[in-house]
Amino acid sequence: NLPSSTTEQDITDLFSQYGKIRSLQLVSDIFSGECKGFGFIEMEGHEARIAITNLDGKDFKGKPLRVNFEKPSSKGRR
Repeated sequence: NLPSSTTEQDITDLFSQYGKIRSLQLVSDIFSGECKGFGFIEMEGHEARIAITNLDGKDFKGKPLRVNFEKPSSKGRR
């Protein structure tokens, strides 16, 4: 639910107040380079829970954020 103008620095500034970000990947359009509206952030478990609690539903650049834990894939590994 991220605006297309979102940058990695925007997300770093937002999430780093809740703990250390291990990794961050915003998914961008291959042609325009703009954010496609979502990304992935890796943090320590307890810090991630705090970030989710505080940021899920919060307004970010005029849109409500959707922040949650990664859902395990339903496809099994071979």
